[in-house]
Amino acid sequence: MRVRVDAGARLHVGFQNLSLAHERLYGGVGVALDEPSVVLTAEPAAAVACEDPLVADYADRVCEVLGVDGARIDVEASLPRHVGLGSGTQLALATLAAVARAHEMAPRVRERAPELDRGGRSGVGVAAFEAGGFVVDAGHPTERFTTAPPAAGEWEVPAVAARHEVPADWRFVLVLADAEQGRSGDAENESMRAVVENADPAVADDLAALLVRRLLPAVAEGRLEAFGDALGAFGRLNGAWYADEQGGVYRPPAGRLIDALAERPSVRGVGQSSWGPAVYGVTDATLADDARVAAEDALSAADVDGSVRVVAPRNEGARVDPA
Repeated sequence: MRVRVDAGARLHVGFQNLSLAHERLYGGVGVALDEPSVVLTAEPAAAVACEDPLVADYADRVCEVLGVDGARIDVEASLPRHVGLGSGTQLALATLAAVARAHEMAPRVRERAPELDRGGRSGVGVAAFEAGGFVVDAGHPTERFTTAPPAAGEWEVPAVAARHEVPADWRFVLVLADAEQGRSGDAENESMRAVVENADPAVADDLAALLVRRLLPAVAEGRLEAFGDALGAFGRLNGAWYADEQGGVYRPPAGRLIDALAERPSVRGVGQSSWGPAVYGVTDATLADDARVAAEDALSAADVDGSVRVVAPRNEGARVDPA
């Protein structure tokens, strides 16, 4: 059986808590996007065959997990790596789903994600792959996820604590500066360890109030301006935790872009996704053209090269269809 998997990007707005003083650590907050996306096709084979070395590596691990011989995989589209759009998780899970369905097996994405080294901190990427929408995950028990997290695979993906569909007429502005990639792997682990060791628990208290009293009600009721304002505030509070590690509340040049874009009335809730350099904002379909111009102007004002996209939210999980 030949199958095609299409998995959209995700924005990671931040974590609910990074302080060891609270009983739950992390707790990701984010939203699924319809594009850009990862698109793979796969069919059974005697061994793994794929021209993309990263996908081939994931496919080897997937075949071992599933107990199958191999698969032939073609990559039709991929996400830019380490820019804040969730490329690693979406690619790993798309590979899992494609190979499993090609062999007429259930992917069991949430169960198997840890075996692919996914869901170790945030559950937003897995939840976005499963069902899309605006997602809040429950985090991990602090006593297990201290400054030295469990070994790869020795965790469960955090449960979805809240999920809401994002109004179909909302749009997300993506500004991708031509800048150094965000942190990943060992460098990210070292930075996160330093952040957790020094995190102010009072910030988590402020974030909890913001999430429950402003952000969740706004998305549930479809109030774009209120949602955007709360989203921007949530990102700024998170940035206070990372300031020492990334050179400010936002990692340069994201801060300059955010300052320029936040002044434009067509865009609300401007922030940095994950470690950046991706910058996002919220608008609606009627203001999409104005928002695009505002983002292009922000790049010019910050004297930074880059690209701009205005994309729809995704309120469904990855699409898996016969190819």
